[in-house]
Amino acid sequence: MVEPRDEAEWVRLYSGYRAFYTLPDDPNAVASTWQWVRDGAHGLVGLVAVDDNDRAVALANMRWFARPSSATLGLYLDDLFTSPDSRGSGAASALLDHAADYASKGGASVVRWITAADNAAARSVYDAHAVATPWITYDMKPTA
Repeated sequence: MVEPRDEAEWVRLYSGYRAFYTLPDDPNAVASTWQWVRDGAHGLVGLVAVDDNDRAVALANMRWFARPSSATLGLYLDDLFTSPDSRGSGAASALLDHAADYASKGGASVVRWITAADNAAARSVYDAHAVATPWITYDMKPTA
C-alpha cells in the first residue's frame, strides 16, 4: 500500500500515466488523486512496485465496488502504469498478483479493469492474468 513517503514517486508515475493516455497536464488533478489514494478517500487503495534500488517503477490504484447482480463485492483497478524504462520487468504482473490477493482477502468475487483496445503491450500482460470480457463501456455526462 502507498505510504506518505511514496508521494514524489507516485506523482511521477501518475503523471506518466496521464501523459500516456494523453490527458491534460493537470497538477491539481494529480494532487487531488494522490490525496484520495493516500487517505483512502472514495475507497481508493494505492500500490507501488519498487525495483532493486527501492525506486517506485509502477503503480496501481484500485477501489471496492458493489456487484448487485451477484450480491458480492468487486475490486476495480482504476489505474495501472509501469514507467517506460521498467516495462517487461514484471512490475505490472506483481501489482496484478497483489490486487488479486488483496481482492481475495477482502472477499471480492472479481478484479475488474478496462484498457484501451489498442494498448497491445498492456493487453499481453493482462491476457496472462485475466479474461477479456465482451462488455462495451459507455460514458454519459451528468445533467447540468
